[in-house]
Amino acid sequence: MNPFFRFVRKSLFQVFASALPLSAAESTRVDFCIYGGTSGAVAAAVQAKRMKRTVVIVSPDRFLGGMTSGGLGFTDIGDERILGGLSAEFFQKIYQHYQKDEAWKWQEKNTFANKGQGGPAMNHKQKTMSIFEPSVAFTLFEQWIREHDIRVIYGKLDRSKQGVVKQGASLVSMRTMEGHVIEARVFMDATYEGDLMAAAGVPYAMGREPASQYGESENGIQPGHPGNQLPRGIDPYLVPKHPASGLLPGVNTDAGGAKGDGDKKLQAYCYRMCLTNHPENRIAITKPEGYDEKAYEIVFRAIEAGQKNRFMKFSMLPNRKTDSNNDSGASTDFIGENYRYPEADYATREKIAAAHKKWQLGLLWTLQHHPRVPEAIRKAHEPWGLPKDEFVKNDHWAHALYVREARRMIGDYVVTQDDVSNKKAVERSIGMGAYTMDSHHVQRYVTDQGDVQNEGDVQSRIRGPYRIDYGAVVPRKQDCENLYVTFCVSASHIAFGSIRMEPVFMCLAQSAVTAGVIAMDQGIPIQDVKYQDLKPRLLADGQKLELSK
Repeated sequence: MNPFFRFVRKSLFQVFASALPLSAAESTRVDFCIYGGTSGAVAAAVQAKRMKRTVVIVSPDRFLGGMTSGGLGFTDIGDERILGGLSAEFFQKIYQHYQKDEAWKWQEKNTFANKGQGGPAMNHKQKTMSIFEPSVAFTLFEQWIREHDIRVIYGKLDRSKQGVVKQGASLVSMRTMEGHVIEARVFMDATYEGDLMAAAGVPYAMGREPASQYGESENGIQPGHPGNQLPRGIDPYLVPKHPASGLLPGVNTDAGGAKGDGDKKLQAYCYRMCLTNHPENRIAITKPEGYDEKAYEIVFRAIEAGQKNRFMKFSMLPNRKTDSNNDSGASTDFIGENYRYPEADYATREKIAAAHKKWQLGLLWTLQHHPRVPEAIRKAHEPWGLPKDEFVKNDHWAHALYVREARRMIGDYVVTQDDVSNKKAVERSIGMGAYTMDSHHVQRYVTDQGDVQNEGDVQSRIRGPYRIDYGAVVPRKQDCENLYVTFCVSASHIAFGSIRMEPVFMCLAQSAVTAGVIAMDQGIPIQDVKYQDLKPRLLADGQKLELSK
């Protein structure tokens, strides 16, 4: 960007800002504006500061860290060798914390089962730890913010047409609902929803592409997968064997198409619940206000059809706490109740999130107390409650709904199953992924046999760690030449199911900031950054771009 263009852009911003109808509007001008309160947003801001650039985080969330501090303490990673840069530094800080005796309040350190995703949770060789309590992650993010003197503005993007200002393909400013205007040279959408990307006019996809679109075997409608499935034989009707009574809540008449067909449905969301069975630290689960046992009819019928366990995971974190995620056909995923979420206004999103919370608390209460639940199941779940020392400013409930997938950017480069399966050459690696292609169920439907089954779950192993191209985080130049998108990346549905993991998010966000500094210094659009200029700095920062043979 030449000096004249910068002058014109500055003048235009002043004109637009002065025309805003909000009399109390504040304005901020920085090199980087990071929109999001997530783990990736914090990593991006830290990298900007370390590269001596001005930066502000605009967080639509009350608490920083996203899912990493919001309940996802049993890290989905696949292979710890991919950890690099700030992502590796974060997990090293976790390791250092749990070396202290005072970190183990509710259990002896030597009683902790050192098991993580595919390896030991506490890696003494790399000095990293991938399993942790939410409060520990939140504290580390807050420390990063303080240590680097990073300014955080808490506010949501004004998603109306007046919420962003563009000049041609260049994003000039964004405005919060509270009236704060932020001008930046480079912006980043580090949200799980992709709101800034959408407001900036960048095209995106939602739902599942047809498998034929990118030549993928695991995309589109996927009936018949046995993973996390309901028992066979569950009657789909409110009054069993009486279709005229109507279908059970959340059950569709059919799968909506043939295997491999596309649709606009989304994989299910849930909260990653942090629970404890320590009596001194446990808050008992009470029946949620407005509890309706009819909402759990699918659970009762699953039990009657043979499901005896796996109603949720009890992945153990330090201090006798859990990261309790979905684990079976009838579990914590609120299947089908999230379809409106990505495009909904903020009030509607809050209602959807509240409905998920109510569903999960109701499920816990049901499993602990309902007379239709066998005594053995009730006794197995009765010891669990919410920890007194987690999420203390949010009624001890996780602050982040697990938005597994929402919008996905459509860029010139689209990461597909071939990238994730290492069948495609990747020339501009800015980070690595290693997790299974992971899609949770998308819907429940009536099968040709007349019973209820779930549809959408795909857990497809990959051929080891894979490289992620720079194009995954960059829009097409004609759409926006100064915006990075680091979670809602340019990827197909099934490829996104692997890339979306939190450690990868942090790596991509850090690399994007590094590339953005080069674009600033050279006065060019972010799409024109030469990889030969970018790669040396990524390596200097410890990023893992490939694994040594």
